[in-house]
Amino acid sequence: MTPEIGAHVVTLVGLDGAEHPLLAESQPMTIRTASLDSGMVVVTEAMSDVASASVGFWVGTGGRDEPDGEAGASHFLEHLLFKGTESRSARNIAEAVDAVGGEMNAFTTREYTGFYVRLLADKLDLGLDVLCDIMSRPALRPGEVDAERHVILEEILMHADEPDDLVHELSSESLFPGHPLGRDVLGDEASVCAMGPDQIRAFFDHHYRPGNMVVSVAGHLDHDLVVEGLASRLPETGGGQRPVRVEPSSELRPLVVDSRPTEQAHLVVAMRSPGRDNAMRHALDVVNHVLGGGLSSRLFQEIRERRGLAYSVFSDRVAYDDCGALSVYVGTAPGKVPEVLSLLREELDRMVADGITPAELALAKGYLRAQSLLALEDSAARMSRIGRSQLLHGEVLVVEELVARMEAVTLEDVHRAADLVLGGSRTLAVVGPFSVEDLDEIQVG
Repeated sequence: MTPEIGAHVVTLVGLDGAEHPLLAESQPMTIRTASLDSGMVVVTEAMSDVASASVGFWVGTGGRDEPDGEAGASHFLEHLLFKGTESRSARNIAEAVDAVGGEMNAFTTREYTGFYVRLLADKLDLGLDVLCDIMSRPALRPGEVDAERHVILEEILMHADEPDDLVHELSSESLFPGHPLGRDVLGDEASVCAMGPDQIRAFFDHHYRPGNMVVSVAGHLDHDLVVEGLASRLPETGGGQRPVRVEPSSELRPLVVDSRPTEQAHLVVAMRSPGRDNAMRHALDVVNHVLGGGLSSRLFQEIRERRGLAYSVFSDRVAYDDCGALSVYVGTAPGKVPEVLSLLREELDRMVADGITPAELALAKGYLRAQSLLALEDSAARMSRIGRSQLLHGEVLVVEELVARMEAVTLEDVHRAADLVLGGSRTLAVVGPFSVEDLDEIQVG
């Protein structure tokens, strides 16, 4: 093991910026980072006042990093790693975690894949045993590959039957046509059926290497013991690196329609935005919150509360390495689609022209600051924060620094961000009883 390469201590304060007795009496949060001899980075956060511990392995490969013929490979591995190792069956793994009341799961995104377990702190060794085993010695037995293939095909069918999920996938396709960012991370029937055990093993061997992985652990723990425990359980061989990524072109598909006889029309209006490390990211968080990120947002208040045109209406922002997206979703009756789209267009144009008010800025900052603090409530949330930050940004900022950056956002910053993103080209994705011709005349930007 190499020596510890980073450490800092954090003390929480109240939302008004002052120390409060309840928070002042709590123990400081400690975030420490180390590197194993293999090159794998380990980041921990000690929480002396909880009884749990959470362990996560973060792999810097996701759906956008797969060739067309291997679309869905990361998600396939998400399923397969829990199917067993050289010494454990899937049942052995499940029973070991269940026996101590633990929780175990995994997920796949377009740029990374995560595997985690949450359990009582005095069972942390078990969590390390299980996760280290599945992440370094998966069996990937042919029979289990074939069995899980059928499960994934069912998942793809289920996903296609949920129009409020499908419309977001269509929106990604409209924003990034012909690029892996526009693909569903599940892959498709053809690619999932075509992948065999040898191909999946080769994908694992290439991407699941120390140079492309981070381990994060949070909870009632000792940093040095965690690092020693990981070093003793994981192979010492190093290697691996982050995938080389190709930025999507500027091409957009203005309108994508999946025509089906649904009771509701599902709409997503979307725009390209900058990548995750862009200096404008905090201002865009404010734009998103004011537009449709909360109960007080403009779109929720106008479309749902004032006019009763929808039950669900919200905006969302995602950021990737080199680009991102800001989107608005609405589910509404088919007959109300023209009115809803007109309101959406008017609100987007108004924010581009006028920006937001000082009151809206203060409200958004208060909300975003509180969410940052509320996200520290349990070991799983903290494990996720520090692991994702280390993987994607190469560092873990203390919460005070994140809050300070949010507090520094000005009205002018927000106006510039709104002009850049909301004032750009817009796409419309629709799932519902419409044809392209029905919607071709409706403009969203």
